Amino acid sequence: MTLQNRVLPTGEIVADAAYRGTLMGNRGILHDEHQRLGTARWKLRGWVCCALSFKGRKRVPMSPGRYTELFFLDEAVALAAGHRPCAECRRADYERFRAAWAGATGALPRAPEMDAALHPARVTRTRAQVRHEAEAAALPDGAFVLWQGAAHLVTGDAIRPFGVTGYGAPRPRPMGAATVLTPRPSLAVLAAGYRPALHPTATA
Repeated sequence: MTLQNRVLPTGEIVADAAYRGTLMGNRGILHDEHQRLGTARWKLRGWVCCALSFKGRKRVPMSPGRYTELFFLDEAVALAAGHRPCAECRRADYERFRAAWAGATGALPRAPEMDAALHPARVTRTRAQVRHEAEAAALPDGAFVLWQGAAHLVTGDAIRPFGVTGYGAPRPRPMGAATVLTPRPSLAVLAAGYRPALHPTATA
């Protein structure tokens, strides 16, 4: 059975056997004893993005009573979906993220403070993704935009369409306003210099 635990940059969680993530995430226990996702899309405010391997730990995905393992193509997708680096298995990235957050806000945050700012910026009470408009030319690398009905990664002077197996061929960065999927706090972190880990196809 293909599990429903692959996260798109538009916020949906889907079942797709072709989607092999490079990072894993956690929002609490979202599945039942039959490995089926329920209606809840989070049980915790600390939405983290984790390494696939850490200290030899082994897990059976979506085991009863254990947190629901979510998977992302790369860190840019995780950030667009509202996650931040895990402070345990990705400590160095977590500290880089905090430092960039401090560069954007003027204060070095603790994890609960980042989670409190991220939560209303990423999702509504009805589980809809929070989106906003911004000038495409000013967006930092690693941001996600919705362009012509599809999610695209911003990289350099181009955007690349998202796919479950990787990014498509680059297209010119659009002019004017664009719909941004990456939450405002994470967008500010990217603008302050944080560089997310990207899928190899992002630079192919």
